[in-house]
Amino acid sequence: KKFHKQFYKLLLGVSGTSMEKNITLGSAARIELSCKLDNKYSHLKSPQVTWKRGNETIGHISKTKNSWSIQLKILDNSNLGSYSCTLKGEEEISAVFNLQVPKIGGKEKPIVSYEGDTAVMICESLDYTPIAWTWYMTNGSEQIAINDSLLADKYAINRISANVTHLKILKLTKEDDGVYWCEAAFELGKSKGKLKLKVLSFMVPLKPFLAIVAEAVILVTIVFLYEIYSKKKEKHA
Repeated sequence: KKFHKQFYKLLLGVSGTSMEKNITLGSAARIELSCKLDNKYSHLKSPQVTWKRGNETIGHISKTKNSWSIQLKILDNSNLGSYSCTLKGEEEISAVFNLQVPKIGGKEKPIVSYEGDTAVMICESLDYTPIAWTWYMTNGSEQIAINDSLLADKYAINRISANVTHLKILKLTKEDDGVYWCEAAFELGKSKGKLKLKVLSFMVPLKPFLAIVAEAVILVTIVFLYEIYSKKKEKHA
């Protein structure tokens, strides 16, 4: 299989700090990572440059003037992770490349619905197309895959397009309240998005109304009793 080569570069420009770049890969690829020294550090003579994958030193460095590169063939998720170059001389400068699968964004705010209603949760991967989607529900610390074919009266999973999936939960109960996960499988690994569902009783929105009604009843009762008391007092007089 032939891969189109991709190039990524970081400029080593601030002494004592580390530059960082996140690289998202949706499928297998050949990539070249380069660290180039900023012109203002061109005075550094024969700096020593070390490349690492995590904490492991790796070689195969190709060098041009003030630039150091490594070439990688990313075939599976074992090749993902952080790759760093560190320049040591009169000063120390470093840069980090983070190779990762596409991230699936979840909703920060909970999805709120009521008992007996239907809730629809959505996950999408805009720039990269997953091979497959899987939905999970949380039971304590365990994540359980949702099989909508076995529980057709409760769940319906629809892949609206290659990049979008919907989970529909029918006939909501308080037990459906909790955290859900959507998982996208890519050629190089899997990525998860987190969603929260809040199931409310119909009594929740009625509570303020019932409180107002109760206050009104108490007020009317007080006025009525006061009227009776006033009439009795007037009759006695």
